[in-house]
Amino acid sequence: MKEQAIDNKELILALEELEKEKGINKQYLLESIETALVTAYKRNFDSLENVKVQMDQQTGATHVYSLKKVMKRVNDKEEQINIKDAQKINPDYKEGDIVEIEIVPRDFGRIAAQTAKQVIIQKLREAEREIIYTEFNDRKGEIVSGLVQKADRNIIVMDLGKLEGVMPAKEQIPTEHYHVNDKVKGYVVDVEKGAKGAPQVIVSRSHPDFVRKLLEFEIPEIYEGVIEIKSVSRDPGYRSKVAVYSPDPNIDPVGSCVGQKGVRIQNVINELNGEKIDVIEWNEDPSIYIASALLPAQILAVDIKEEERFAQVIVPDDQLSLAIGKSGQNARLAARLTNWKIDIKSETQFREMLMKAQNEEPEEPTDQTESEVVEDPQREKEE
Repeated sequence: MKEQAIDNKELILALEELEKEKGINKQYLLESIETALVTAYKRNFDSLENVKVQMDQQTGATHVYSLKKVMKRVNDKEEQINIKDAQKINPDYKEGDIVEIEIVPRDFGRIAAQTAKQVIIQKLREAEREIIYTEFNDRKGEIVSGLVQKADRNIIVMDLGKLEGVMPAKEQIPTEHYHVNDKVKGYVVDVEKGAKGAPQVIVSRSHPDFVRKLLEFEIPEIYEGVIEIKSVSRDPGYRSKVAVYSPDPNIDPVGSCVGQKGVRIQNVINELNGEKIDVIEWNEDPSIYIASALLPAQILAVDIKEEERFAQVIVPDDQLSLAIGKSGQNARLAARLTNWKIDIKSETQFREMLMKAQNEEPEEPTDQTESEVVEDPQREKEE
């Protein structure tokens, strides 16, 4: 008994230490151990009776009580007690009361010690998982690095040190191929709790904000807030457009981002394995902004309809294909960047359209290979 008392006291001291170091409430741990001990008692002693286990918060001594309901006529000896027998324990008992009768199961001290150890280990794991979850949850929107542990077509699993990172197919750059032990950077999109409670980080390399964060890392002026990234649109693996702005008229935001001989932007392009990046200057005038967004094409005119957020863009005949881009990429990225619907026509097409309008003839639909209407970018995303 003396040896058991020492163990119990050490248990209480250990719980108090855990409360200080890990922030796990001592009372919560004691209640968890008591609940586990009830299950352990029923399992080890093959008992169906109702029991309660209490641990002394000061000494750690374990007490097991059989709970019996006071009845005039007993039908179940394991759950009920005759009123006469109950009043021998305490004359105040009446029918319907619950009597707590202490029992001393053989070898229960050993069972209690094992159970307590298992509960503490479990709660420690849960606490550590919660700490890691909170830590990484606060890192949403940041860039992390990890080693690829598993790579297949559908999912990439990364070792991020303290926990696992997952990159689903939709978050991967379609032109990239990943291999085990590759060191990969990614953007933290979300942190989820897995089936067993272990936190799991959802990582992306295709997210537009991955480009935003890479630029922030490479360009001090962006990190310091001297230059602001207004918008990013992206066709992952192929091309991105980034709109930048500086309230300081003495700072060239585009030049600062590109760097001398393109050194600064090249570091970002290298990280994206050759994805092209167009850096354009944001302007509060939508016509100027839209013209810049369609670079490298030259623009003759931009006619805007503010209420509809619609822009009619006129380009030289030899610039039409460049303005639209391969498979409409340039026009599509410009529309997402500016959040305007954009209709691009060549100079010849525009003149023909005007002549038809003057003759009050209905305009015939133009060949999609010669002009491009980019619908509402927001609706395009939803589709």
